[in-house]
Amino acid sequence: MPKKPAVKDYIRTIVDFPHEGIMFRDVTTLFADPRGFRMAIDQMLHPYAGEQIDKVVGLEARGFILGGAIAHQLGTGFVPIRKKGKLPGTTISQDYKLEYGEAIVEIHDDAIQPGEKILVVDDLLATGGTAGAGIKLIERLGGEIVSCAFIVDLPELGGSKLLEDMGMDVHVLCEFEGL
Repeated sequence: MPKKPAVKDYIRTIVDFPHEGIMFRDVTTLFADPRGFRMAIDQMLHPYAGEQIDKVVGLEARGFILGGAIAHQLGTGFVPIRKKGKLPGTTISQDYKLEYGEAIVEIHDDAIQPGEKILVVDDLLATGGTAGAGIKLIERLGGEIVSCAFIVDLPELGGSKLLEDMGMDVHVLCEFEGL
């Protein structure tokens, strides 16, 4: 009997992208397949059945795709965390370290109300820099993070540990070795 496909089976690896030595885990193939996409959304939702979640926060950019679908299924609002300069209203910002340099992400200053229960989602957890910065923004607005959910974890890069050290519950659907 054939093996039932897992979420990981829908993700392709592109060698040497964007730089030599990088194994890029491309979730666009997962998103393009209706069964794979549904499976990923259902598995990302499953741990939160019965939990109070007021808003889903998606990290730019693939977190928007996941976050919108998850928020729809949960019947909650969706909030984007974007790169600096992409949101039109009044924002607060948080800088964070990248492998080579720094970046800044922003959220609207009225996007989350104190005490709201938040689920943070993105496609991939690598070093945890973007997610960590997003968590800081949510907490500055008074949001209470229920959990952080990702499709892919690259455990060798330490993102899961970073978020867990920040006191976060981290849920991932699959892991890949290497960079």
